[in-house]
Amino acid sequence: MPDLESKGVFPGVQWESGDPETLGFDSARLAAVGKWQVEHADESPYRLLVVRHGRIAAEWHGGGMGPEDLQGQASASKSTYSTVLGIAIGEGVISSADDLVADYYPEFLDVGPDEGPKENRYVFPENARITFRQMIGNMSGYMKPEESPGRTFNYQTFGMNVVTHALASEYSLYRTSDPERGAGFGRLAERKLRNLIDGSWKWVYSNFDLQPKAKLGVFGYATTFQMTARDMARLGLLWLNDGNWAGKQIVPAGWIRQATRVSDMLLQHEPNSLWQYGLGFWCNDQGMLWPDLPTDSFAAVGAGKQFIWVDREHDLIVVQSPGTFEGSFSPRIGMQAAEQVLTALV
Repeated sequence: MPDLESKGVFPGVQWESGDPETLGFDSARLAAVGKWQVEHADESPYRLLVVRHGRIAAEWHGGGMGPEDLQGQASASKSTYSTVLGIAIGEGVISSADDLVADYYPEFLDVGPDEGPKENRYVFPENARITFRQMIGNMSGYMKPEESPGRTFNYQTFGMNVVTHALASEYSLYRTSDPERGAGFGRLAERKLRNLIDGSWKWVYSNFDLQPKAKLGVFGYATTFQMTARDMARLGLLWLNDGNWAGKQIVPAGWIRQATRVSDMLLQHEPNSLWQYGLGFWCNDQGMLWPDLPTDSFAAVGAGKQFIWVDREHDLIVVQSPGTFEGSFSPRIGMQAAEQVLTALV
């Protein structure tokens, strides 16, 4: 765990850099990480940002990628969805993560056999028992006739969209009948999260190309955040500090602790090879995701090589946006940079 002194350091609008040696790095080794990144990237775009004890220790970018360029977070946005869900629970807008989604957003059940995203994807009676915990943990079985709620891990987008719409609806910011008119979940995240940590990110709605009758207003319109690497690191710092930012508890600490550990649902119903996911976060507390990295580390991960890796043991955040590795989405391969950074610690 970070010590009390390190937990008291938070950036304002501008982020303070720190001397690597003072932050516990061997300067030569940290410089070697930058050299590794340049060589590993070849000519592809990359950004690599290292934060320790609340200060920027190192920052590299290249391949035409600048520090102020925005990158779509894709599924890394799921961790931000989870954060806002925790806020809503803390404010009493959602009573509990174990509440039924249908009690807040009944529209999500109104999807017939020809109105889902594709063939054989639609709402069936068991979906009425889905809870917020199951949705945010990718254990809902939403629109999957062969999956019972809370028993099968299935990484999906549409269930996450339902979470965002349910939350935005409770704050009077979303209507399925006119999804583009309301301010949406993106605006909710600005008010409840971004503005409180001096972030600068933007957001857009995005949709897959689905069948003509698909009820996009119900399960489409994914909120995709567009961030700089420093925006991503701000979120990492908030999570590292259990939802506290400069003395203000923005997200309930208990929620962050729950969300960043492998969920009980996974532990109870899936083989240990899948013990890698919590409530919107990729988690290593079972040692199954990154066997050579600290077990209290966790990450937000998205296609397009987006990573926010948080290491509680070393009070460390490593951001890749984009990373430099094979494949667009891989929570395992993307940890090469984290391994490199760890070798630079004294």
